Amino acid sequence: MAALGPFEPAPRIAAAVSGGADSTALALLADTWARERGGSLLALVVDHRLRPESGQEAAATTARLDALGIATGLLAIGGLTRGPALAERARSARFAVLEAACAEAGILHLLLGHHAGDQAETLLIRSLGGSGPAGMAGTAPLVEIRRLRLLRPLLAMPPARLRATLASAAVAWIEDPSNTDAAALRPRLRLMRRDRDGEGSATAALVAAATASGQRRAEQGRSGADSLAEDAVLRPEGFAVLTGRPLAPAAFAALLQALAGASFPPATRSLVALAGALRPATLAGVRLLPAGRLGPGLLAVREPAAMAPPVSARAGAIWDGRFRLGAPARVPPNAMLGALGDDAARLRRSSSLPSAVLRTLPAVRLGAALLVVPHLFYPDRKECEGFPVHFSPPRPAAAAPFSFGDA
Repeated sequence: MAALGPFEPAPRIAAAVSGGADSTALALLADTWARERGGSLLALVVDHRLRPESGQEAAATTARLDALGIATGLLAIGGLTRGPALAERARSARFAVLEAACAEAGILHLLLGHHAGDQAETLLIRSLGGSGPAGMAGTAPLVEIRRLRLLRPLLAMPPARLRATLASAAVAWIEDPSNTDAAALRPRLRLMRRDRDGEGSATAALVAAATASGQRRAEQGRSGADSLAEDAVLRPEGFAVLTGRPLAPAAFAALLQALAGASFPPATRSLVALAGALRPATLAGVRLLPAGRLGPGLLAVREPAAMAPPVSARAGAIWDGRFRLGAPARVPPNAMLGALGDDAARLRRSSSLPSAVLRTLPAVRLGAALLVVPHLFYPDRKECEGFPVHFSPPRPAAAAPFSFGDA
């Protein structure tokens, strides 16, 4: 945990607990770690409702944790059905309920129980998929998303050590049958590796490879952050002002990803030439154009044609992958959050921002009526304070440095 800080003086953390050996051991260890520092752990148990017995297993897991004195929360997911991309859909739904539970509890750090065996399988999967050097760094121990820091402190730990930890504490766990379901790729690789304990030489070699790639990726991350700090100013209205000097391709990709509100960075091949010689262009949903009165460099601003349609203006709503609506003080039931668009023309005198930026700002409407434009304090500051809208892309342009576990 020391490498995954900083933490509050009395850290409040959460852990995702499936009831299996890995996550149960994580909860046991994390609870001790937090208590020793005057903090606390909240164990979050997710019931995907995909198997008839899942509800009973989730209840048994919460009871087991309660008996250990660990605070728990039971989260149920509805609407998941078996079919194509089940693993991806379940993962997305799981993270959504975990993030919401952590936000409600005011917790910033969510621990996940991935271990050395999981890291080895991740490298195999990415290798089969033709992943590049960044992907071959494996799963990151620390990832920052909108409202959470995802921490994986056990990535270098063989799963046998985790089961031994539970055995020594006389704590039981649940064996999830999906972990041996050969219909899915990861369990097939797990069976083919024939290293259930995660202590074999092949697993150690794969984890060591991920560590070496992680070191290179960490250096790239530091270099990219330096590049953006020197040559880009990122604004809370969701655009950036660039000096016009060349940017490191990885840093440029991260900036475009943040400005577009995209889940993944653009393809490297598309941006290397542009990063080395910045000029007016449109790439990955972002426009580069002269900064005009904002300076001698370039604006990097969302491409209007690529913006998402309006969404319901409810607390927590995400529009265009870029802006998140906090808890509105009051909002009509049919109000929508979307782009200011053509209404920018009549508000140009209210701001010194270029028209290209104004059109991409978030605005709340009721039918055709414009209610508020928070970044312009329209119609007034008091009204806008009731609609807190934050620039909140899925991944920040310069996040916490990529970190890596010891092999």
